[in-house]
Amino acid sequence: MQEFPFPGEPVVRLTRVSVHRSDRTILGPLDLEIHAGQRWLVLGPNGSGKTTLMQVISTYLWPTEGEVEILGGRIGEIDARELRRRVGYAGGGLEPAIDPDLPAVDVVMTARKAALAPWWHTWEEADRERARELLDRFGVGGLGRQAFGLLSSGERRRVQLARAMMPDPELLILDEPTAGLDLGAREELLRDLALLAADPALAAILLVLHHVEEIPAGFDRALLLRAGRAVATGPTPEVVASGPLSTAFGLPIRVEGANGRYWARLDDRQPDAGEAERRG
Repeated sequence: MQEFPFPGEPVVRLTRVSVHRSDRTILGPLDLEIHAGQRWLVLGPNGSGKTTLMQVISTYLWPTEGEVEILGGRIGEIDARELRRRVGYAGGGLEPAIDPDLPAVDVVMTARKAALAPWWHTWEEADRERARELLDRFGVGGLGRQAFGLLSSGERRRVQLARAMMPDPELLILDEPTAGLDLGAREELLRDLALLAADPALAAILLVLHHVEEIPAGFDRALLLRAGRAVATGPTPEVVASGPLSTAFGLPIRVEGANGRYWARLDDRQPDAGEAERRG
């Protein structure tokens, strides 16, 4: 992966960001900086704030408190619609918003203008050709005319990756792209994500996951959340480790890894992390 020795302004900068709902803080306060060339993971249990954080960074949710700067622009001072054309996004949460009757090539092409359907914009043949090339890149080139809703789960995720790459993104956000996939489809997708991580043309990648087994090779920084707060932030081997994960999940977790991949299991040899915390 290409190094960026002079990263300059962060691609993402969150300063004391919090989100409140019904007198409850569901995220924050949180500080985060992502620079060009970095590949970040976000991990944490259900309800830890991962989805809320992605909504903030993708500019679809304004924080209750704090400042958000994306690609040099401060949210509230710039046109978020224009900003979204510079950000690629893929994830299971996007699928319900995509017309299931739309051909896969159109699903990809419309990302050029941050749209979900082709009806309201003018398209060049070059746009459609690039969409076809991206479908080929992710191994679904033969499905361009197929309706999105008729594709398998793995095929839909590959189409989404192609869609996320359509605008030549300066920031690529992948929100649980492996959710619901079987073992074979998951491993094929992780191989593709590792190739993306090694692509020097991509300035920054932010990947949200539920399971450490789904961490692709090449993602060298991580943020671990619990109850909306950061448990640990830093190099992946230090964050995706037994101690931090045990704290985040409130259980004794044993983490092992090899060749850039990780796996975790309940460590019956250790006391329950939550019980240890209560005793402390």
